[in-house]
Amino acid sequence: MRQILVTSALPYANGPIHLGHLVEYIQTDIWVRAMKAQGHQVTYVCADDAHGTAIMLKAEANGISPEEQIANVKASHEADFSKFLINFDNYYSTHSEENRELSERIYRRLNNEGHISTKDVKQLFDPEKGLFLADRFVKGECPECGAQDQYGDNCEVCGTTYDATELKNPYSTLSEATPVLKTSKHYFFNLPEFEQFLQQWTTDEGRLQPSVANKLQEWFEAGLASWDISRDAPYFGFKIPDTPENEPDKYFYVWLDAPVGYMASFKNLCEQRKDSTDPAKPALNFDDYWLEENQHKTELYHFIGKDIVYFHALFWPAMLAGAQYRTPTGVFAHGFLMVNGDKMSKSRGTFIQAQTFAKHLHPEYLRYYFASKLSEKVEDINLDFADFMQKVNSDMVGKVVNIASRSAGFIVKKYDGMLSENCAEPELLNELVRAGEEIATAYENREFSRAMRLIMQCADKANEYIDSKKPWAMAKEEGREQEVQDVCTVAINIFRQLMVYLAPVLPELTDNAKEFLNIDDLSFASRHELLLGHQINKFKPLMQRIEQAQIDAMIEDSKQDLQAAAAPTPAAEDEKSSSNKKADTAASDYIEFDDFMKVEMTVAQVLECNYVEGADKLLQFTLDVGKDQPINVFSGIRKFYEPEQLANKKVICVTNLAPRKMKFGVSEGMILSSGDPKTGLVVITLPDECKVGDKLA
Repeated sequence: MRQILVTSALPYANGPIHLGHLVEYIQTDIWVRAMKAQGHQVTYVCADDAHGTAIMLKAEANGISPEEQIANVKASHEADFSKFLINFDNYYSTHSEENRELSERIYRRLNNEGHISTKDVKQLFDPEKGLFLADRFVKGECPECGAQDQYGDNCEVCGTTYDATELKNPYSTLSEATPVLKTSKHYFFNLPEFEQFLQQWTTDEGRLQPSVANKLQEWFEAGLASWDISRDAPYFGFKIPDTPENEPDKYFYVWLDAPVGYMASFKNLCEQRKDSTDPAKPALNFDDYWLEENQHKTELYHFIGKDIVYFHALFWPAMLAGAQYRTPTGVFAHGFLMVNGDKMSKSRGTFIQAQTFAKHLHPEYLRYYFASKLSEKVEDINLDFADFMQKVNSDMVGKVVNIASRSAGFIVKKYDGMLSENCAEPELLNELVRAGEEIATAYENREFSRAMRLIMQCADKANEYIDSKKPWAMAKEEGREQEVQDVCTVAINIFRQLMVYLAPVLPELTDNAKEFLNIDDLSFASRHELLLGHQINKFKPLMQRIEQAQIDAMIEDSKQDLQAAAAPTPAAEDEKSSSNKKADTAASDYIEFDDFMKVEMTVAQVLECNYVEGADKLLQFTLDVGKDQPINVFSGIRKFYEPEQLANKKVICVTNLAPRKMKFGVSEGMILSSGDPKTGLVVITLPDECKVGDKLA
């Protein structure tokens, strides 16, 4: 049994959780549940990131203390996470005594080893607010192109980067006062001293994703810089200890004590469990997971967004190593969330808060959809609402839940809920049990989209089996009662198997399935068990189809300040004109019916499907299209399918395209798929009843 500690990045305590946040927490929660289901001891901790100028100012604007501000937001965050079934072992706050103690200890150790230095820094200072201004609180004219109202780090018009002190006619966005230049002593962590260590650490196998390790090499080549870890009063955070008596108060920059919050949350949990005798919540020892000498005994993993790689893959391991603590076993980064192909937008209603989604749609819909999109790569994922509705309705309702609903009625009505004592299809069920090893590996490797594809293949086999046996027809024939019970028993056992595999993604559905199946265990270890001579309960609907009206209502509910968004501005008028031009162009892009009739779409059967050596995106198909000779087709779907998944399938092929000569051979047609080529293509397959060579009309 492995002992694993897992964290997600800490959400900032100045606003609610939204769907962009949930990509990470859902990904982490699925991984934690999957590893627990395989018998490992996994602990998942997180906390609110509760310090910084922004929180101080937010509290001031709300007329409350910073402590009240962070307490209110923490309660909101915990409620949102609970709705989406994120199962933390401990959710804490960086504004804690444990975090103060650990931050000070790490700082002192670094300082004693000579890794901290000081130097005077010139910064813009707001004389009315009485504080130094971070770049985001300063605006002015770009020193390069003269554009007005540009922030203190880069110009959005010409793209020039600069120091805030270079802005012309600067002003504070907090008070609109003209800032003055003021000098202050700052404390720095000497990151370049750890370059050799970090070069090795970042290239250790399995520590980081390859694309992240490559990106870090660019930063090494550009040269590491010392890291400013201090801020001046007023500031909401922890004071830096051991500073000279005649020096004004200095505070740890939020990014120093935020990752230490992982340690603090775990330390707090250890204290909670020190006398625990509950095997589900075992006692934990802080030193086992954090002391340098124990890093081969336990494992530590951080799940983060790609925007904070620099902090987690450079500063954080260097700080830990310099303070004689263990470093992470792995740091796993993910991409951003797009909605309908674009960045989340308040005016379009696609900047959706967690609570708004949960108000209109079941959170497990989103858990499944994210799982179907997530891989171990650092790629942005797209929440396309049309695809979202189709995938959930097709996969979860149409395939998985349908297996139970179409079989349970016969068992309950005709056999008083009693399953057959005989397993009519042992090889089919053994095949699905064997698939569990590959599914478990996909989960562990964070290849959730692959795991979902494998699970849906199992569901397809179940539905194909039921369709071939047709228990509804057998039930009408006298003397076939035992066959009906046997077939439905096989189907119920397949459903049970699918719920074992889907449990990390759909914990609530799994609990409801346990009640229906009248069992207590759906752990991964139980996948070999069969329900024979077992009584099930009456089936109740486990998941409802998504309706377009629900999505529309959620989007409408998410729109903010609609009046302002609709108010005509020069920019809005330009956009409106542009939209009209696009509409005019789109109108001219319509084709005539005769044009459509020229396209010859044919039912084809996959005779062979193979990888293409030297091609990362292509699969090569040999298709029977009802002619004397099969045809050769290349399709760019390799990242979404394994060749064996499509063997013997019936597909739709456009057969009257001009042959296309490619590097790897000639492609004589096109296989039809649906979806986004970047995030997920689904080959359109046809039922066995379709005859090879028939044309689609």
